[in-house]
This record gives sequence, C-alpha cells and structure tokens, in this order.
Amino acid sequence: MSKVVLITGGSSGIGKSVGEFLTQKGCIVYGTSRNPQKIQQHPFKLVALDVNDIESINQAVAEVITAEGKLDVLVNNAGMGITGPIEETPTNEMRKVFDTNLFGAIDVMKAVLPQMRKQQSGLIINVTSIAGYMGLPFRGIYSATKGALEIVTEAIRMEVKNFGVEVTNVAPGDFATNIASGRYHTPVFENSPYKKVYQENLDLMDAHVDSGGDPIEMAKAIYKVMHTSKPKIHYKVGDFMQKFSIVLKKILPDKMYEKLLMNHYKL
Repeated sequence: MSKVVLITGGSSGIGKSVGEFLTQKGCIVYGTSRNPQKIQQHPFKLVALDVNDIESINQAVAEVITAEGKLDVLVNNAGMGITGPIEETPTNEMRKVFDTNLFGAIDVMKAVLPQMRKQQSGLIINVTSIAGYMGLPFRGIYSATKGALEIVTEAIRMEVKNFGVEVTNVAPGDFATNIASGRYHTPVFENSPYKKVYQENLDLMDAHVDSGGDPIEMAKAIYKVMHTSKPKIHYKVGDFMQKFSIVLKKILPDKMYEKLLMNHYKL
C-alpha cells in the first residue's frame, strides 16, 4: 500500500521538492500551507495548517486521517529564518521563531502521535539544520531553534519507540530555496556598532542560499530514510564542508573552532 505522508510547509522550498519527489515515487502526499486556496496547480494536495494554531493543526491531521484512514509519515518541515545581532534583535521576534521552529514542530508531533500509536507504526522526520549544531554569528537564534529541535527529537524518539513509532532528524545545509525572502531580519541600523560586519554577513548568507544545492537532494535523503527499517537519530544533507564543520566542532578545542568561524565570517 502507498505510504500516506504529511509535509508541513509543503507549498514551496524543500517541502515542495520533497512532496513532488515522493508523489512521483507513488506516495500519497499532503502538504500544508497557511493559505492553500491561494496556490494553484500544485503537484500534490495541500491542506490548511498554521503551526502556531493548534486548532488548525488538529483539523489538518484529522482531514488527512479521515481521507486516507492512516498516516504513515510526518515530515516536520515548516520553519522560518531570523538574522541579526542578538543585542539588536527584538526578543518578541525571537519568540516567534521559537514558536514556529520548535513549539510548532512539537505541536504537530503531538497531533499525529495518537494515530501512529493506534496503528503501532509511523515515522516522524524533523527537518532541522546543520546550523543547529553550532552557534553562528548573526544567526544565533535560528541555530538555537534548530539545535533545540534536534535535542527534543532525541528525547521523544525514546519515549515513543515502544509504540512502533520512529523519530529522526534530517539536517540540511544551504539549499537554493526562498527561505531568505521569508525570514525576519533585523535592519542594518545606520548608527549600529555592528553595521559593517552585519551587512557583510547578510550578503554572505544570501549568497550561500542562492548558490546552495538542489533541494532534490533532501527529497532523496528523506525517501531513503522512509525505506530504512531502523533510522538513525541524526542525518546531515549538504556539501562536504558543511557536514565536515560538525566533525571539526567535535574534535577541535572550542576556541580554535570559534576562531575558524570568526575567520570565515570575517569577524
């Protein structure tokens, strides 16, 4: 039987690429969008879901289960970016990103788990980020949200394993998507002591996204995880240096690793 897959944030970027690829592979895919009625000619079905609205989460999950009678895979992909010097970034904007990237992902997991426990089977794939393995300058809050989701995954994975449910992380590096257009970024203030270096780093971040890999690599990685009987806890998808940066953090002294990052970001 075809696997029924729910992908949050499935209207664009990585979510859309994953959904299109899985549809081609014979899966029954439901993506989510806050306003699916505004999107035409999408390659798979879209349901309304806002990860910051628990009622809409429950309604979307119920809609999929009512239509298909089961839910095999959740790809927890919805998220948003944030950039800025921590000193100058409004704390309420930080909270919004935590609400979306961390608590929103948790609430979607909570919504699908009753059905997966009932089935005694299911797979939850949390899309995190290689940035979640390290504190990156001017992206510290984004890194923190994704690092927190990695840790939450480690915990909930053990809690639900006896119900036949598997949980794993897939952490992408830089991919060519529209994430830059949807993120919150603190303005480059004219009188800011961070003005020059922050602007340079904003330009660098945008260049990394624009020259990033094809999101189809994430789709292939997720498809492979879906067909692994015992998924690992952590997967990383990106170019060699992005993945190697995690290895370096593990083996280098903290200050040496910090110096490498500061040199890379011209700090």
